[in-house]
Amino acid sequence: MTQFHKRFSKSSLHKQARREALLQENHGHPSQQFVADLNQNEQAIKELFRNCSDVVYRPIQIHEKKKALLIYIDGMVDTKSLEQTLLMPLILKEMPERSSNLVSLDKLIRDQAIAARQTKLTSSVLETVHDVLNGQVAIFVEGENQALLADLKDYEKRQITEPAVESVIRGPREGFTESLQTNTSLLRRRLRSARLKMESLTIGTLSQTDVAIVYIEGIAQDSILEEVRKRVGRIQIDAVLDSGFIEEFIEDNPFSPFPLVQNSERPDVVLSSLLEGKIAIIVNGTPFVLIVPLTFWSVIQAAEDYYEHFIYTTAIRWLRFMLLGISFLLPSLYVAATTFHPQLIPADFLLSIAAAREGVPFPAVVEALLMEVMFEALREAGIRLPKPVGSTVSMVGALVIGESAVRAGIVSAPMVIVVAFTGIASFTIPRYNLGLAFRILRFPLLILAGTLGIYGIGFGIIALLIHLVDLRSFGVPFLAPVSPQIPGNLKDVLIRSPRWAMNARPTYLAGRNKKRIPKGQKPDEKRGRSE
Repeated sequence: MTQFHKRFSKSSLHKQARREALLQENHGHPSQQFVADLNQNEQAIKELFRNCSDVVYRPIQIHEKKKALLIYIDGMVDTKSLEQTLLMPLILKEMPERSSNLVSLDKLIRDQAIAARQTKLTSSVLETVHDVLNGQVAIFVEGENQALLADLKDYEKRQITEPAVESVIRGPREGFTESLQTNTSLLRRRLRSARLKMESLTIGTLSQTDVAIVYIEGIAQDSILEEVRKRVGRIQIDAVLDSGFIEEFIEDNPFSPFPLVQNSERPDVVLSSLLEGKIAIIVNGTPFVLIVPLTFWSVIQAAEDYYEHFIYTTAIRWLRFMLLGISFLLPSLYVAATTFHPQLIPADFLLSIAAAREGVPFPAVVEALLMEVMFEALREAGIRLPKPVGSTVSMVGALVIGESAVRAGIVSAPMVIVVAFTGIASFTIPRYNLGLAFRILRFPLLILAGTLGIYGIGFGIIALLIHLVDLRSFGVPFLAPVSPQIPGNLKDVLIRSPRWAMNARPTYLAGRNKKRIPKGQKPDEKRGRSE
């Protein structure tokens, strides 16, 4: 036996053993086998499905020769296919061989009497229960100690729509849904290669959630892939309701405010990450796909950066970095300058600020904290309220409260401007979880600025940089390729190089296949001129 077959056999046995353990823990019963008595088999299933009113038990007679029983979940099976592919062939169709009055499950499969997508035989009670809960139809025949499982699942699911979170002006409009099969098909349609691999596993003793690990063979690093398999495979939980459940189990530093696992609801973002050597984790029941490893520069980039001209994208990327710094530092710099370092402010501007702050009872740091808390409360209220009134309440609330606070002398007008500009700048960060991290860190930096001035801001920035340099995502440095610096990989960090200039994949991510496109494809200016 070759090494590949040995490894494949071990992996298959491990998955089967893990699935049996999950099934036994899920249903709380020891492993049972069917017997040749139809009534006993029915009672065994009914015992596990006790008080489950949505389970349908349909007794039939197969060609008026043998008793049979169909078991399925109401609402999870395509009733039209159930009638056409199961009931009509079994009840109305004559048997190919009339010599025998016996009807067996093996014969039903051999004579292709059931035209389902997939069929299989099983003698395990727990496996039958699991597959019925997954939308399959179980068929029992009198005298058979096995059950025939037919795949006829067809439950309600959301249609493919435009992503609500990652919207773009130019680019694909399709987004992931809550169906695992739909999401994997969206990837297959765009990348028609057998090297696109999808490994499936089940997580959750109660939910039995299907999870798929997606990667491109030869592009993804074997060491990172093995680490992903190890971290996902060791998760033990009762239910997985969203990919966020998986994320908290596999991130490197759970106490860091910065995201170490990327999530996206766009197929094009996932595929572009796979082409760089990253690995995706698709969880059934959620439209957000996890992508690992994650670097800081990937979170700053938006999907639209790769659909517009590289000159526009580079300019917007610089603007994005500048606004990120403003959203993080502006309130602290204002507090430090007005409290400890007024010499840093021009005289005329300082007189305007002093006149505006006349009568304000709080120091600048308390004033800033009050306004930041109010702004965050309005932002959270706008998210949680119904969409028709959420944006209106947040905008009107900010205007009314800000104007009223200034008129009442609680806060100064310059502070309202600083906090408002900070909030607008934070909206330009493409990823919500990164913006949330800087929003949280803004408060301790404000306290440092209000107690130590510009030196406190310096201490806070140094501590933040040390933390960022120390972060890892599946072994990849969070600030790579800047720290550690990898000169050949800087074409898509501060700038976005032309497509024809990005010849190689990131070396810290890619596996054996590091070449992206051949060289020498730069457009020739002279070639486009008419002679």
